[in-house]
Amino acid sequence: MRSIVASWVGSALVVTTLATSASAAAIAPAPLGSFDQQASVTPGPLEGVGIEQHLGQSLPLDAVFRDDQGKEVRLGDYFGPGKKPVVLALAYFECPMLCTLVLNGMVKSIRPMSFTAGSEYDVIAISIDPKDTPELAREKKAAYIESYARKGDGSGFHFLTGDEKSIRRVADAVGFKYRYVPESGEFAHAASIYIVTPLGLLSRYFFGVEFSTRDLRLALVEATEGKIGGLVDQLMLFCYRYDPAAGKYSAQAMAVVRLGGLMTALSLAAFIGLSQWREARRPSIRS
Repeated sequence: MRSIVASWVGSALVVTTLATSASAAAIAPAPLGSFDQQASVTPGPLEGVGIEQHLGQSLPLDAVFRDDQGKEVRLGDYFGPGKKPVVLALAYFECPMLCTLVLNGMVKSIRPMSFTAGSEYDVIAISIDPKDTPELAREKKAAYIESYARKGDGSGFHFLTGDEKSIRRVADAVGFKYRYVPESGEFAHAASIYIVTPLGLLSRYFFGVEFSTRDLRLALVEATEGKIGGLVDQLMLFCYRYDPAAGKYSAQAMAVVRLGGLMTALSLAAFIGLSQWREARRPSIRS
């Protein structure tokens, strides 16, 4: 397991308006895409906050939540044989800034993919605030389905709320270390999204508020062991490997060289074969 804290938390973590004086003005929730609010970060609220990667660990599939219609669901309802990989986000739905940026970045990265939410994969956002309601989840879901701007009923998006116990079980499994700050009434937390296999195993972590469409696609292909995607994706995975420390896919120089050599050899073989075929078809010249 690799702990992602220290300097990364200092830059990627935002604790919105942790007021230190009674005269501090309240800040309204930021609209989608807004980053016009400044954050005040102090060491105290950040203590113990960060992300520890638990690659390969299972989510607590028996944890109980409510969907945006108020229906009780088990996390395991979204996982199992025949299910899809999941893009997972832990956020809270009245977060003034950071959660909105993470969810915006997630939707921005999946929008250009040829894969479609609800077809090749699902999106699950779990609120870390036990006070969030299904009604609020429904509003958030509708906003992000609209932002996704794809045809369909949005059945691939699931915004869940739950009690403190269920939330903590998921957060602990993911390694998502957060804390509630009573002085501000907000949560101190880091920014990231996760790829989960169809069986509910944590597969990939991506940090920050901007995510690579290519990397998310490769992670989804890997999470299904190649059951989605095509030849190009497999060639990309031959050349790129996931780097847990960086939270992204990086080119492997030797793999690129080997692939280049293979393509050159195949091209040369095809050229020789074509030349011989043409030579064989050429009419003989009689003396």
